[in-house]
Amino acid sequence: MIGLAELLAQVPAVPEAEVTLWIERRWLRAEQAPGGGWVFTEMDVARCRLLAELRITLELEEEVMPLVLSLLDQLYDARRTVKALLAALDQQPDEVRQAVLAAARRETG
Repeated sequence: MIGLAELLAQVPAVPEAEVTLWIERRWLRAEQAPGGGWVFTEMDVARCRLLAELRITLELEEEVMPLVLSLLDQLYDARRTVKALLAALDQQPDEVRQAVLAAARRETG
């Protein structure tokens, strides 16, 4: 976990006021530290970089951000699910893996 100063050092293109706004809008999920202030995980840092890319570099409007973030979150969730399924499939006997892969090929055409 890192503090706000460390986050700003890692994502220097983003002003502190913008980070605060993103937290208020729940676009960035930070935790309140016991002594006050915000603390961030590595996932928060990655999300801050994504937000900077969307808002600052690509200049996406505030109105579209909730939709874009929702779609990206769904995509990341789907990727995590597929990764977990592939890991579980990898632990199965070869005949089970082959049967599942064949069924998947039939489903996807």
